[in-house]
Amino acid sequence: MPEMQGPERIAPQRLGDYLEIMSKVVFQSGMSYKIVESKWPGTKEAFHGFDAAEVAAMPPAEIDRLAEDTRVIRNRRKLESVVSNAQRMVELDAEHGSFQNYLRSHADFPSQVKDLRKQFKFLGDMGCYYYLYVVGEEVPPHEEWMASL
Repeated sequence: MPEMQGPERIAPQRLGDYLEIMSKVVFQSGMSYKIVESKWPGTKEAFHGFDAAEVAAMPPAEIDRLAEDTRVIRNRRKLESVVSNAQRMVELDAEHGSFQNYLRSHADFPSQVKDLRKQFKFLGDMGCYYYLYVVGEEVPPHEEWMASL
């Protein structure tokens, strides 16, 4: 039986890279990965290529339009959370000098996950693990983390 591999990791180059992965985690929560992937090109276009400042400035009327847009997953709460998460991400980026500095400002992995869950919407324990792994942060072995939950 072939060994299972984890998701592809990235080296974020801009704040929008962090936002895009976080947004994908938000939409994957409770949804088929294949559906999210099939809608992702339209989602990326609808959210201005995940330019964090542009997304953070999106007015409610734009979310109203997206809630009717067949290119995206039309879950209003998740659409709104992308904007809210972008706003908080921009704030934390400014407060810490970079979003990576914010991510690395925690004493350990459990406190990092706890703070991510507090700061951002639609991120649970497993979503945080996936998110941190994909954006290249250190995470404990998956089996070890699962056993601690």
